[in-house]
Amino acid sequence: MTRRRPRERTARGRSHVGERFEVEVGPVAHGGHCVARHDDRVVFVRHALPGERVVVSVTEGSEGDRFWRGDAVSVLSASTDRVTAPCPYAGPGLCGGCDFQHVTPAGQRGLKAAVVREQLSRLAGLDVEVSVEEVPPLLRWRTRMRYVALPAGARGLHVHRSDEVVEIDDCLIDAGLPARDSETVETSYGSKRLRVDPDGFWQSHLEAPRVLVETVLSFLAPRAGEKVLDLYAGVGLFAAFLSDVVGPSGRVVAVEGSRVACRDARSNLPASVTVEHGPVDRVLVSAYDEPFDLVVLDPPREGARRKVVTQIVDRAPRAVAYVACDPAALARDLATFAELGYGLGDLRAFDLFPMTQHVECVALLER
Repeated sequence: MTRRRPRERTARGRSHVGERFEVEVGPVAHGGHCVARHDDRVVFVRHALPGERVVVSVTEGSEGDRFWRGDAVSVLSASTDRVTAPCPYAGPGLCGGCDFQHVTPAGQRGLKAAVVREQLSRLAGLDVEVSVEEVPPLLRWRTRMRYVALPAGARGLHVHRSDEVVEIDDCLIDAGLPARDSETVETSYGSKRLRVDPDGFWQSHLEAPRVLVETVLSFLAPRAGEKVLDLYAGVGLFAAFLSDVVGPSGRVVAVEGSRVACRDARSNLPASVTVEHGPVDRVLVSAYDEPFDLVVLDPPREGARRKVVTQIVDRAPRAVAYVACDPAALARDLATFAELGYGLGDLRAFDLFPMTQHVECVALLER
């Protein structure tokens, strides 16, 4: 599993790492933790649930820090959503790949819905009711894993925000699939076999390609003859199905920054689809400066950002389908779209990362 290395923090006075104290756990926050307070300082607590009373062990924090991080190492008063983690490697000081193994599936979806609502409210000024939809399987769902190689053929995964590695005998979210160079996607819009480099990007959840294709096409309602811009197109997942719908009288342009993904996309897509290699923001500044009816936007975790959003609006699409794996980035970009005249028409959220903090959203934007 890929992970983002934490930003180095400079110690500001005496370290409090290892200290323990009791706290009342507050609301869930973006990032896989809940918010608590101790002596007027915010503490971000993992392995806890809102409303619980727990003993926290500080994992990061010094005297001058505005906030600390910690793990709930003992639960004094448990939430009704708390369960025993199915994975023996989930818990304080153990594997950091999963955030919510200690939470019921319904409770996990409730936490993620609360995070999406809060981010949309705080960053985009939107009051939106959010329901995160279950997508089975909840275990054995991850199509690709990246383990740390250990001596004697063993393998491991990292502790949360650490270079320390925990040896893993069996990861319960690993689907156990062999490395392969193609994927078959079966949807209500048809079936496609797509070439995908074994080291290239592909949706993590077994059912994600189907769910996302069906949602995007349902939101956009493409018509024969329309022109479509597929941004951050990867190996052409959305473009493959959209090109069928718009037909020979339409046009699809797929823009992707990865050279390997573009190679695969050219193999996957009909010759009528234009595959353009290059950073999306740079490509849009210099090419395809013409009206498009529809846009699919599936950016990396940091979002599309203003430069790309501005270029999309400049092409005056009737609808944009935004696929987002980070609710904060989505909310920031929705605020930019709103400023430029495009409002949120619909939103669906899917639990495509069970047992973790992550959630996938698809937003429909319309003029």
